Amino acid sequence: QMRLVESGGGSVQAGGSLRLSCVASGYTYGSYSMGWFRQAPGKGREGVAVIDSDGSTRYAASVKGRFTISRDSAKNTLYLQMNSLKPEDTAMYYCAAGRPTTDRPAVLEVDYGVWHWWGQGTQVTVSS
Repeated sequence: QMRLVESGGGSVQAGGSLRLSCVASGYTYGSYSMGWFRQAPGKGREGVAVIDSDGSTRYAASVKGRFTISRDSAKNTLYLQMNSLKPEDTAMYYCAAGRPTTDRPAVLEVDYGVWHWWGQGTQVTVSS
């Protein structure tokens, strides 16, 4: 079983930046995709960004151009660089990992058929 631990959350003013990290341990063998999801109070969990084992990335329209997802395979670490933060970015951010297949790709949605492992989250608060 894979274990994911997020860090880097905090409070920042609008327009500021934060860098989130997610360290994976345990079952980290082979190829797997990783992603960032977030959930604001009263809202459902939504996909933010995904990166596959080959480096391919996908972003939610709301963060494209502002956020950058990356991974360091040697360190089993996932990152999310967040720039030009807005109050609407305030949410609990979760790291996820999965082993997608041709029939079940790693999508920017909460699909437990592909996103098997989740971290406990790190809070991001953006003030105006």
